[in-house]
Amino acid sequence: MRKLTTVVGAAGSVLLLVLVLGASAPLMAPADATATTGTIGPKEPRPPQLPADFRGTGRYIVRDLGIDVPFTWQGRGGDSQMIAGGPEHPIWFTNLIYQNTLYTLTYKWPNIPLDPPRPCSKIPGVFNREILNETLRTARFVGPEVLQGRKDRYVDHWRVGVVGGFTEPGEFFRFPIALGDVYVDQRDPSRWWQVLQFGFQNLFDPQLDEWFTMTTFSHLPGQVTLPARCPPPTPPDHTRPM
Repeated sequence: MRKLTTVVGAAGSVLLLVLVLGASAPLMAPADATATTGTIGPKEPRPPQLPADFRGTGRYIVRDLGIDVPFTWQGRGGDSQMIAGGPEHPIWFTNLIYQNTLYTLTYKWPNIPLDPPRPCSKIPGVFNREILNETLRTARFVGPEVLQGRKDRYVDHWRVGVVGGFTEPGEFFRFPIALGDVYVDQRDPSRWWQVLQFGFQNLFDPQLDEWFTMTTFSHLPGQVTLPARCPPPTPPDHTRPM
């Protein structure tokens, strides 16, 4: 069997993936989230890209658990960090791309014991913003949409993901692993407004799906801090893009 290239992002509350493809299943957006415009432009827009420097704030939403907590996503010099919730919330985790290494650390989650503390997971291999952006260039354009809320946002909807097994169509064994739906500004695909992640990276959630929605997103340098319990970054690999 030949396996499709694995896509790894940095937004999962449990393990790895911000973006990844799975089975076609009904997807439910937050109540004020998505309404399609019903029109497709004559030319496909540019795909999502993660900028080197940015600051964003929003909400992290797990509907089936009744969770809607503060969320921040910041980038500086190509490194980036997501933080959802905090000590006073029912969930609290951070995910980072830091010096060519991908980390995830869950401090709190419903029905997850706090003692002993969960370790910081350092994902094997080299991973950085350039690798993520290379993958995002292969995303499939779904169409233009409007995210309806306090302020309507005109976005382009993209899908990217992972399927295991053969790459050829037909009677070959394949299985869905995970997906990501990404909504970026129609005028600037490096400005992110919403992401749905669905699949095995969301194992702590009964429905395996989690959202984050942004209320602010600017291209100012943010703050990225590796937690003390996380192991040192992977040494540089000069064969991969830096």
